[in-house]
Amino acid sequence: MSNPGFRIYTRIDRPDRALVESFRGLPVANIGDTINRSFILDGRIRKISKGNLLGPAFTVKTRAGDNLMFHKALQMAQPGDIVVVDAHGDCTNSITGELMMQDAARRGLGGIIIDGAIRDVASLREMALPVYAAGVTPAGPYKDGPGEINVPVSVGSVVVRPGDILVGDEDGIVVVRPKDAAEILEKARKKHAAEEATVKAIAAGTRDMSWIDKELKARGCEFIDDVCP
Repeated sequence: MSNPGFRIYTRIDRPDRALVESFRGLPVANIGDTINRSFILDGRIRKISKGNLLGPAFTVKTRAGDNLMFHKALQMAQPGDIVVVDAHGDCTNSITGELMMQDAARRGLGGIIIDGAIRDVASLREMALPVYAAGVTPAGPYKDGPGEINVPVSVGSVVVRPGDILVGDEDGIVVVRPKDAAEILEKARKKHAAEEATVKAIAAGTRDMSWIDKELKARGCEFIDDVCP
């Protein structure tokens, strides 16, 4: 008999590792631009530690302020997985701290995303394990449940499904659906190459900015050759 709200799905469909790795080094901003600036976690979810993030999602839904299911997820997740915790954005109690994150690093996980609070932030800042969170508080968590593992969750205003490809850097995190990944990858690579070309043009002083006036005129902006009365 199913128990909605307190259950664990033990298997997920992980994308091919080579497909995941193909996104390494691409800026999140470039990827996000190619998918209409959608599927980007909102700015509440900020990078805490040193490393950038790349891997498949292993999802957890917890009660606000409770980390029982998060503990179980750390036991279940495979090396390279990104454990994504929907803690309802609540920052009253921390969901994790240094001890759990040391364990996650030892297990070879690819990163942690918490839509909720963390603590021991001074230690976490020095870790190579990518950790992102919505806030910081010294108040500790409860361990009562309920919750669910490997179900769709809402994190940073985006639905994340088990197996989704997550890419994170200093700017934030983008979610890539595996079925769209190949097309998104091609577009993101072209976008990145175009921006690198623009950087070179800026350095050389050859960047063409005539598009600005064209856009202003096309949108009806009035140019008045006089001082404001």
